[in-house]
Amino acid sequence: MIPRYSIPEISEIWSDEFKFHRWLDVEIAVVEAWAAAGQVPAEDAELIAKNAKVHVPDVMKYIDETHHDVTAFLRSVADSLGEESRWVHLGLTSSDVWDTATSLQMASAADVLLGLLERLKAAVSAKAIEHKDTICVGRTHGVHAEPTTFGLKLAVWVDEISRQEQRLQDARAQVAIGQMSGPVGTHATVPPSIEEDACTRLGLAVAPVTTQIVQRDRHAYYLSVLAGVGASLEKFATEIRGLQRTEVLEAEEPFETGQTGSSSMPHKRNPELCERVCGLARTLRGYAMTGLENVALWHERDISHSGAERITLPDSTGLLAYMLHIFSGVMEGLVVYPDHMQRNLHRTQGLVFSQKVMLALIESGLSREGAYAIVQRHSTKAWLEETPFRGLLEGDSELTDRLSSDDLDTIFDYSAYLEHVDASFERIGLLS
Repeated sequence: MIPRYSIPEISEIWSDEFKFHRWLDVEIAVVEAWAAAGQVPAEDAELIAKNAKVHVPDVMKYIDETHHDVTAFLRSVADSLGEESRWVHLGLTSSDVWDTATSLQMASAADVLLGLLERLKAAVSAKAIEHKDTICVGRTHGVHAEPTTFGLKLAVWVDEISRQEQRLQDARAQVAIGQMSGPVGTHATVPPSIEEDACTRLGLAVAPVTTQIVQRDRHAYYLSVLAGVGASLEKFATEIRGLQRTEVLEAEEPFETGQTGSSSMPHKRNPELCERVCGLARTLRGYAMTGLENVALWHERDISHSGAERITLPDSTGLLAYMLHIFSGVMEGLVVYPDHMQRNLHRTQGLVFSQKVMLALIESGLSREGAYAIVQRHSTKAWLEETPFRGLLEGDSELTDRLSSDDLDTIFDYSAYLEHVDASFERIGLLS
């Protein structure tokens, strides 16, 4: 992982130290399972559980000689034991240890990510509640549509984050599995009962049937979910980038004292954190594609997936953790400008009420086509000539014969757009 885009909690999980100690956990769990089955002397299993150690510098030195990670690891473990070391790796093949330990790493990384998602949801929820009734213009195709509230915009994000939490929990369950099925997965050297016992000791489910490896559709799903979370973050960050444009300036990511936005223009306050999130989301999608390409392997196993996973698993979890960390900071410190929202809302001279005018004309007995034509004619004039929309309507006798001044007061009332906002908040648990 690139240090610039990493957080310590994830970097630790993918360190050699952590990895080799998870390998040792797997080996000890299998030895204890064999002992419980009466196949390994209990006293030897106790010695292994108590004394077995792995010294990472020695493993690296042995790899230079053996050109094989697992045999180098086993040699380091044997250095810490006596004759009882013969029971370590009994009946196993390399993938039994490697894949099961990788599952432990992926589950640990998912736990960190779930914690970061919870932090983000709390930050977005707080801002949503704070601005539940802060009216702003809604935009479709980048063009003013009808009024909404800034809080409702954020409530949509809260619900999306909840869905991503559920997906990540499911992805964690998909990869929190172990296998100790021996060469090509027949259990010829490790009975299913030993596998089940060892996995229980490790807190993992058992892969029901395997080849020599855990099947990579699980890893592909995991990486795809990470990319999906990244896509949501990109969506949120893109919205803030749009709202921070000079011509809009309705919201702005935090800008710290002493921070600079440009080497040449001292006035610049750029949405650089949100832009960083958007760029890294693209990288996550690339890793997800690699995960999908790792699903198809030759026969009972090959290792074409292995080199790729040494990059994709640490980097994907690390990048997403970093993205969640910095975007949570953006939301916690987000600067919101309700006055600017009001200013922008009025820029189109009241055109945001066009549908309500049309509906009122329809309810008065006019055909939809006739009502549409009247409203569109005045909307076009208001747009092109920057003339108040209501004034144009009040000068049209065809319309005023059907709608009174009181009717127009009701139509041109922003509070109508707040009527059902609470219901949406209640649906997602933001209001009791």
